[in-house]
Amino acid sequence: MRINGHGHILPEPNQIPKFMKDKKLFWIDNDKKFMRQGNWSRPITGSSFFLNEKIEWMRQNNIDHGVMLCLSQLYCNGWEKQDCIDGITFQNDFNASVQSNYPEIFTCGFVVQPLYMEHALREIDRCVNELELKVLCLPTHFLNKKGEWLSTSDRHLDPIYELANKHKLAIQIHPYDGEKMIALKNQYWRFHLIWMMAQCADTLHIYTLRDLPNRFPKIRVCFAHGGMLGIANYGRRIQGYDGRPDIFEKLHDPRKSLGHKNLFFDTLVHDSYTLDLLKKRVGVSQIMMGLDDPFPLGEMEGVGTSYPGRVLDYAVETGIFTEQEGKDIWHKNVLNWLNYN
Repeated sequence: MRINGHGHILPEPNQIPKFMKDKKLFWIDNDKKFMRQGNWSRPITGSSFFLNEKIEWMRQNNIDHGVMLCLSQLYCNGWEKQDCIDGITFQNDFNASVQSNYPEIFTCGFVVQPLYMEHALREIDRCVNELELKVLCLPTHFLNKKGEWLSTSDRHLDPIYELANKHKLAIQIHPYDGEKMIALKNQYWRFHLIWMMAQCADTLHIYTLRDLPNRFPKIRVCFAHGGMLGIANYGRRIQGYDGRPDIFEKLHDPRKSLGHKNLFFDTLVHDSYTLDLLKKRVGVSQIMMGLDDPFPLGEMEGVGTSYPGRVLDYAVETGIFTEQEGKDIWHKNVLNWLNYN
């Protein structure tokens, strides 16, 4: 069985509530060529963004099951409270309907906004107890009431992790909104190609320093896109921890969480050398398949030589992974993250 642990699905244009388009929060053109938000737009580059086409795409690529995460555009950073509540409710209800209607094909995630903590905690309980969703999606960073960007590993989110721990949730941490955080021009696709990876590294850094894998032992957290810069930057973090103990007083040595059984990383690193580094750093058991379909930065057919699972296939062919390790990444390890084994 092949399970994709990182996919996305869009609602049909007519499924999106009218208020979201009226307020320019998020909508999709009727011809399904663009998704839009305020003055931002992004082309819809493949039909498998949508449910029926997604199912057919999975069939064609021998993918038996997919974990459909929340849309980054609906993390709701900076939204007014009621707009945030309404937008998140829509997103989570939509994902729940997909999972409910196709339980054999999809496991779906839900999102909360840490700025509105009381609602976030209620929404976690609602999604788990009423909607039967078990994957919590968090951005790497959120905008607090002071207008500051904080990592979702910050102490202010401890109530969320405490409740997630109670429910034994899988958590997926994914970057977005880099162009709002970094004072650089939005050119050369730099926020997707460079800064999103740095956002993952930043939150992984704080997550391990605060010893969250051990403080909340019943949750399993996956960092999107292989946590790439966080893994490559491991040595520098160790050097900093050893070299400036005054900065890290009462924090935890990053060495102690390397390869932790509750820290997972998906395969979406785009080349086998980086996948090899991930294996050497965290171990095969902590790597799970992630395609980020159907975005063009995912493993999608028609983008260069890409196809779903290409990097892992090449890593198996060249001996970086055994065939059994490759099968575990497609199946067993995803189930471990979801706590289905």
